[in-house]
Amino acid sequence: MLNQEENELLCRVGPGTPAGTMMRRYWIPALLADELPAPDSPPVRLRLLGEDLVAFRDTQGRVGVLEELCPHRRASLWLGRNEESGLRCVYHGWKFDIEGRCLDQMNEPVGFEDKVRAVAYPTCEAGDVVWVYMGPAEQMPPEPDYEWCRVPEGRRAVRKAWEECNWLQALEGGIDSSHAPILHRSLTSSQATPAVGAMWRSGAPVLEVEDTEYGYRYAAVRSLDETNQYVRGYHFILPFTQLRPGAAGDVYESSIVSGHHWVPIDDYNCMVWNWHYTHGKDPLSEEHFTMERDGDSDRYIDRNNQFRAAGNRSNGWLIDREAQRTQSFTGIAGIHAQDRAVQESMGYIVDRSREHLGPADRAIIAARRLLIEAANAAAVGQSPRGAGARYIALRASERIFDKNIPWREKMLPLMYPALPTAMEEAPRP
Repeated sequence: MLNQEENELLCRVGPGTPAGTMMRRYWIPALLADELPAPDSPPVRLRLLGEDLVAFRDTQGRVGVLEELCPHRRASLWLGRNEESGLRCVYHGWKFDIEGRCLDQMNEPVGFEDKVRAVAYPTCEAGDVVWVYMGPAEQMPPEPDYEWCRVPEGRRAVRKAWEECNWLQALEGGIDSSHAPILHRSLTSSQATPAVGAMWRSGAPVLEVEDTEYGYRYAAVRSLDETNQYVRGYHFILPFTQLRPGAAGDVYESSIVSGHHWVPIDDYNCMVWNWHYTHGKDPLSEEHFTMERDGDSDRYIDRNNQFRAAGNRSNGWLIDREAQRTQSFTGIAGIHAQDRAVQESMGYIVDRSREHLGPADRAIIAARRLLIEAANAAAVGQSPRGAGARYIALRASERIFDKNIPWREKMLPLMYPALPTAMEEAPRP
């Protein structure tokens, strides 16, 4: 468990907080690229780490992220006109470029614009996502370089969903391997994927967690019978990323990998990014693109309402008690919808001082330890673990194999593959 002081340390992410300072040392996924579909398209509001921001794509196609309120009289720049390589406030006509420079003022003499600058954050685009860096310019790490950002378009699918709770309890739910065959259990065999079926047939997993330069790798090892073991290998990448095995076939040798980013909107809300990609011959299915089974399809998530979920605490997460009795363990449709329900049900910030953790919580305990270490390092100006690390060679994987084979011997080559030269040299999208 964490005491109240430690809990506050990790949950508060606004400017000047230890965790907020730490978060600002990494690139953060901010928008789907198609939220800004074309040059001079309408600006978009967003909130990250407790800051209200506005994003726009300028005439040259570049993306800017500015503080939402105009530095003149604090009107919202979301109301502004996106025109001729800048965003112009409609109140007095002050215009700013993607770097925050004031280009023009319609109510002031020429030259006064040089005295004004809006708060602006650097951006980049990778993997159909706009990323933003909100930390000190001199400490900016290399741009994000995950394998899923490198694969060609059509071999990845990315969606996001607003979750009404603190980012940390959402992340902890994601890296908790033992909950999957319980929370996501189907009561009908037709709904069970092979991977979840293997978990059902086994008992509690043995978790093995090993620190790395980027966070840690971990394996959930399950005994299936006298001969075989089922091993799922994951990566936790500081501060808010997980790589996990994707939808597997009967032999658990799929080239599909999935993952998540749990990005703080503020202390009480987060945006959960969910993605699938394939690095081999296995194609992504229509289900991967729609994320219907995940609970992230347009049926579950309202893109026009800041990607908020249809099921939430105000409507009991749309729980169906009859379905809970006859179809699924929860009576809630959608795997990620089930995750959102239990994580939001804890409250906006869970009181971790009242927990009772067990051996199945090793990954959660390790993540908290590393995050406290990283927050404390950033607070005194040091580089937190993982800032600047490259993630291109990391994959998650799962296999069923003989118990006599040490899991590391089988799994580590799959989790740290020698990537094809074409992939290593591929330009960033």
